[in-house]
Amino acid sequence: MADSEAPIRYAKRGAASEEIHPAMTICDMIYAAKEKHGDKIALRVERVKEEKTGKMVTVPIKKVDGRFDASALPDGEWQEWTYKEYVERSEAASRALMHLGVEQFGTVGIYGFNSPEWFISLISTTLCGAKSAGIYPSDLVENVVFKLKHSKASVCILEDEKKLAKLQPQKDSEGKEFNPMDDLPELKTVVTWAASPDCPKKLDSKNGEVKIINWTEFLDLGKEVKEEDFKTRQAKIKPGHCCALIYTSGTTGRPKAVMMSHDNVTFEAANIIDSIRSSGIGSGGQERVVSYLPLSHVAGMMVDILAPIYLSARTHGYATVSFARPYDLKYSTIKDRLIAVKPTLFVGVPRVWEKIADKIKAKAKNNSAFAKSIASWAKPILLRHTKGFNLSQQPENPSMLWAANIIAKKVKAALGLTELKFGFTAAAPIQKETLEYYGSLGILVNEVYGMSECTGATTISLDEVHEWGSCGFAAPGCEVKILREAKDGKYEECPRAKDMFNATEEEQGEICFRGRHIMMGYLANPDFKDDGGQEWTKKKNESAIDEEGWLHSGDKGCMDTLGMIKITGRYKELIIGAGGENVAPVPVEGNVKLLQPAVANIMMVGDKKPFNVALVTLKVVGATGEDPGTNKLDTFAKIVEGVETIEQAIDSKEFTDLIWKAIDGTNKNPQVCPKGASKIQRFTILPVDFSVNGGELTSTLKTRRSVVAKKYAAAIEKLYGKDVSRETKYVNCFGKGVKI
Repeated sequence: MADSEAPIRYAKRGAASEEIHPAMTICDMIYAAKEKHGDKIALRVERVKEEKTGKMVTVPIKKVDGRFDASALPDGEWQEWTYKEYVERSEAASRALMHLGVEQFGTVGIYGFNSPEWFISLISTTLCGAKSAGIYPSDLVENVVFKLKHSKASVCILEDEKKLAKLQPQKDSEGKEFNPMDDLPELKTVVTWAASPDCPKKLDSKNGEVKIINWTEFLDLGKEVKEEDFKTRQAKIKPGHCCALIYTSGTTGRPKAVMMSHDNVTFEAANIIDSIRSSGIGSGGQERVVSYLPLSHVAGMMVDILAPIYLSARTHGYATVSFARPYDLKYSTIKDRLIAVKPTLFVGVPRVWEKIADKIKAKAKNNSAFAKSIASWAKPILLRHTKGFNLSQQPENPSMLWAANIIAKKVKAALGLTELKFGFTAAAPIQKETLEYYGSLGILVNEVYGMSECTGATTISLDEVHEWGSCGFAAPGCEVKILREAKDGKYEECPRAKDMFNATEEEQGEICFRGRHIMMGYLANPDFKDDGGQEWTKKKNESAIDEEGWLHSGDKGCMDTLGMIKITGRYKELIIGAGGENVAPVPVEGNVKLLQPAVANIMMVGDKKPFNVALVTLKVVGATGEDPGTNKLDTFAKIVEGVETIEQAIDSKEFTDLIWKAIDGTNKNPQVCPKGASKIQRFTILPVDFSVNGGELTSTLKTRRSVVAKKYAAAIEKLYGKDVSRETKYVNCFGKGVKI
């Protein structure tokens, strides 16, 4: 239950023990940070005064010579909040929430792009003993309403009119009018932090009127609550109480609400920061973070909000968080923020690291012959050096490394990563070749692994302890085992893999975690009869955490003799063909993308079928993950002269032959296709890329395989058509000259 106090799962000794990390609340942590570094800058954001309203707004993007220009403002022109101001604003907001009727254990929904107000909203919610429920900026109306209703949020703090529109009367996909507010009887107040003065002042519904107030009005309400009442409320907060709900991405159904306790998140923040201290993080002075990943995701909440607070409260340094602009990922201008901030700690999901790499490669194509020759000389030297850091390799210091490092420094400067101490990737598998590419630039990208249910990272890789292709080792204080169900129904540990890259079936099982970072459980709403209700949630909790406290990840993997862990598949994604053999699609799909950069997304299909087929999308101009983009091929997809659009690619034999070449090359690679059942025998090109708005991707950009299969059921049927000859590798399922 969200209003219960979970026991602290102390270990007898080590990082998870009471001696090393005594239980504390977020309140304890933020006040300690203020006490140590009250005058230091905690948060900073770029905003300019809008002429029409005088309001401070996001810096508008410019277009110069056909290119987007999002150059950063000079340092002195950023809006800044010290730790003292951060806490004071959070206290004012917390008292305002109490005035608006938010009770202890109540819920506040937070909806919008990363901003100081998002941070303050989360901290203020915890300061009054309530819990936050983050909503992805890209969430569709259905998910926005579900999360607010399921969590019983009485207040929703959102960004602007665009977000507010999700709660206003509108038409559904069939053209029928509906009012989302009719489904939200618990919601009493909406607060906006970046809306214009023309923003509506209320929302009407069958449940009555809901007031809309702006950020300034909201903070002023805090004056109505006595300091004594505020402190009394705070005194009731315990480390075992729920402080946040993280909704899962919902790849196979409704999102589940992961309940996190104060101890879950403060222990996780402490453990991760302490684990990476060897990189120099927290050794003294300022550490810098760029906030751009969704804060409703566990990685965004932990890395951007809570880890910097712990770092400032409990290490020799302090952290300053600078915010990206809302359009930075869409227009690929995130590098402008990196160059301005020079982060010392940076996390990127694989898609971000890959996009940055694509930009470097595209720019390198226009370099002079001399510059290309210098890069060709330096990159192998740098790669030999960085490869030597892998556990399976011997350290190397090639001759002329000093000269190659000079070249690398210029590349890092162009990326804004000259002062990076620890760079890492999380949230999805990353190609080993991507890590090698950055290694050839002298940049080590470390892979960590976890999930919402374990408060983020459970395994970690370090510059000095890693293996490319592995997601690392168990973080201190966290237990990890590879378990499989025995004949008697009990779980047994799998033997260690002698070679994790060629693990036997006996050495593979489900990756399971145990420790203080494991969630309280999934939240049930007794008003819900189906998904999200008590019976549904009970089943989900029982399948997630077993009687011995092991959280079952659903990921298939192995652990080698050194304790390094490798994910080999996901049980829910396994394709079970007509012959009964299990096939993990992700490694196969990833290898095709590696061999043919024109491929944006690829999804294998083959469940209960005689062979596998693939649905392929191409890289196009304007594709962001949230939006599918245009029909015009981008630089990496222009692999055939004269083929400029998806329509032309679909009709081009030369183009489809090149896609098949990558698929065939993957089929012949025994490391990703160890058996015939793993191979792709046929494919088609889809007329549009996957996207959140198209429904094919979750808000965390994971493929919703069941949705894609249903949406393109007719194309899949054609791929398996009896009239298609056995020799046919490409099937045009959308007709000649298809219109997008």
